[in-house]
Amino acid sequence: MKNRTNQRIEEITVGTMIVGVDIAKSVHWARFVDYRGMELGKAMSFKNDRQGFEDIVTRIREINNMKILKYPIEQVLIGMEPTGHYWKALAHYLMNKGYRVVGINPYHTKRSKELDDNSPTKSDKKDAITIARLVKDGRFFEPYLPEEEYGELRSLTNMRISVMKRSNNIKNTVTAILDEYFPEIKMVFKHPMKGKACRQILRSCPFPTLIMEMGKDGVLAEIKKAVKKTVGMKKVELIEKQLDEVEQAMEKEIKRTGYAEQLLGIKGIGIVSAASFLGEVGDPLRFQNERQIMKYAGYNLTEDSSGKNKSGTCISKRGRKQLRSILYNMALVMVARNPEMKKLYNYLIARKDNPLKKKQALVVISKKIITVIYSLLKKREAYNPTKVLGTTRMDMIEAA
Repeated sequence: MKNRTNQRIEEITVGTMIVGVDIAKSVHWARFVDYRGMELGKAMSFKNDRQGFEDIVTRIREINNMKILKYPIEQVLIGMEPTGHYWKALAHYLMNKGYRVVGINPYHTKRSKELDDNSPTKSDKKDAITIARLVKDGRFFEPYLPEEEYGELRSLTNMRISVMKRSNNIKNTVTAILDEYFPEIKMVFKHPMKGKACRQILRSCPFPTLIMEMGKDGVLAEIKKAVKKTVGMKKVELIEKQLDEVEQAMEKEIKRTGYAEQLLGIKGIGIVSAASFLGEVGDPLRFQNERQIMKYAGYNLTEDSSGKNKSGTCISKRGRKQLRSILYNMALVMVARNPEMKKLYNYLIARKDNPLKKKQALVVISKKIITVIYSLLKKREAYNPTKVLGTTRMDMIEAA
């Protein structure tokens, strides 16, 4: 099999112009090089708005018309670091104009920028030429910008995570205040953040002194107010309402993918986890195999050995951190609710040879979830518990 870097280098021909763009919040920098990495024209800065995007397209056309290259330009490769969100508007604009946009790993930029001047100095202008020359060397990848239902699922996943963080922050603040001023409340209400009666008490008399002033009859009256109220959207806390709306939207979008029935047929996978997975991965079948999805998540194994020094293997974590978090939470649930995954997990942590730690076993379960999902979607099959572990693995488990 041909090395991927070599394949990319072969794509860089004498008729290739390469543009390296350093992304910032307000002003981007661009540098232009030929297939050898030699600079074409001057560096340019442009704003992160439509006018700025039009300016860089104009500069590309100007360089082409100046006939600086000995050969006519057949393709333009525009490289940038796809981190954060500031790059997305520019990438969408350039792609719609017919240009090929490729991604550069920020780690590679950081490591390579000292090659030209042997200096760790960092500047947007310097980083742009480093990015351009990394593209020239074939050290780029195709960034993925999910569209339609997959784009919606990614946005909804990020929105849900943001709402959950705000919810947890508020709960932690309230809990800290109660621990300091009203620790006895846990003797009455097991979960102070839950329940209509407790919430009504916290609204009307959150501190012991207020309860003393109201007296027994006053407190009971407040509780009755809450108990008599019916549960409806107007009565639910704002954050809980937002979470509910996001999860309803997730359910709607996951049905549009055509994968809902197969994913939700896997015991232990619910709407939120399935939608979050698709939001991060996009269409799983855009990958050639499940191993590519594992690498995309940062689950590929790495080793650091030299001479007589041999290290163990560990996951690279050079992938989507949020996807790993989603898969880890899926693994926790499936180990508790899915008999096949629970059996595999128990075997991994209890086997005689090379038993895994609990977290290591959960990583293995996460990778197994990817394999199961990819296999079901590719074969268009429903979840079959008897096929999950396979004959060989089942024999090992039974023997153990």
